[in-house]
Amino acid sequence: MGRYDRYILSQLLVLFSFFSIVLVSVYWVNRAVGLFDTLISDGQNLRVFLEFSALSLPQIILLVLPVSAFVAAIYVTNRMIGDSELVVMQTAGCSALRLLRPVWVFGIIAGLLIAILAHLLVPAARAQLMERSYEVSRDMTGRFLREGQFIHPTDGITVYIRAITELGEFRDVFLQDRSAPDVETTYTARRALLVSTEDGPRLVMFDGIAQNVDRASQRLSTVEFEDFTYDIAGLIEAPTGRILSIREMSTPALLLAPRAVAEAQGSTLAAFRFAGHDRIARSLFVIFVPVIAAATLMLGAFSRFGIWPQILLAVALIVPLQMSWNAAEAIGSRQEGMAHLAYLQPALAAAVAALMVTLSMRGSRRRGGAAA
Repeated sequence: MGRYDRYILSQLLVLFSFFSIVLVSVYWVNRAVGLFDTLISDGQNLRVFLEFSALSLPQIILLVLPVSAFVAAIYVTNRMIGDSELVVMQTAGCSALRLLRPVWVFGIIAGLLIAILAHLLVPAARAQLMERSYEVSRDMTGRFLREGQFIHPTDGITVYIRAITELGEFRDVFLQDRSAPDVETTYTARRALLVSTEDGPRLVMFDGIAQNVDRASQRLSTVEFEDFTYDIAGLIEAPTGRILSIREMSTPALLLAPRAVAEAQGSTLAAFRFAGHDRIARSLFVIFVPVIAAATLMLGAFSRFGIWPQILLAVALIVPLQMSWNAAEAIGSRQEGMAHLAYLQPALAAAVAALMVTLSMRGSRRRGGAAA
């Protein structure tokens, strides 16, 4: 690579990294607020929140990288035009295709990053996230580890714990069970422990009273106990298995899985095939995004008022490409044999990039002739 190529490529990569960090941070904060409320309200600790946040980052990065590549190409090209660097290069005889060579290399690098994320990192992180979500949903302990609050882990169950010691012992426990239609039972105990067994969690209460009210006869019966075991798993249903998500499956599995596998996961064969081809198409599409941005900005000559018309045109060219993906996804994921529509977006992007490069080459020849 020449000095010019290394200079432009380094500028693109630096700004690409900067815009990626900014966009990922904004997107992550937006997602983290809802995730934090969900996990903390369910009794989970900060470590679980940080783990879930880290596992969601690859998917967020996959979403923002095309935008970062587009913005970086816009910024670098705009700055070079404003500093008259492109004008000097064009006057020296460099064609638009030659000037866009480092942008093509940058697009290929971005495409490789998207491919690594789409085929390896995102499925692996998604699988781990879903597995941890399944484990957390089965963990009933976090739903009870909140002192000084009346909580309702499920319909008909009310739990209050005055204090929790450092050893995990509950002090002054109140538990009301109204899950049965005809009977209401209230348990109060001086202390209790939450014990995990092979059959599920058990709440072992000591030195307490069980008050049983028959709603039909309005009779109250009271029983004092020294120790009593309450079956939590019998009242709070935990999932017995989980269905794999398309996002956590490998690309070969999506492209080669038979119909029975797709239906066993609650999906369709059309959705499997489109998702597999879409991962390939994503990496192809991002190659042309920075080229469209840079070539469009090179259409206009230098102006003291800026090149906002070219910037708006570049944005206007990207919007229909995204709309084409939405239409392709709506059809390809529902109708079998239409998975090739996943490549509609990169095909249109390649056509737009070729058109913009051709127009910029003609414009640069006219400007070069006028300068001569």
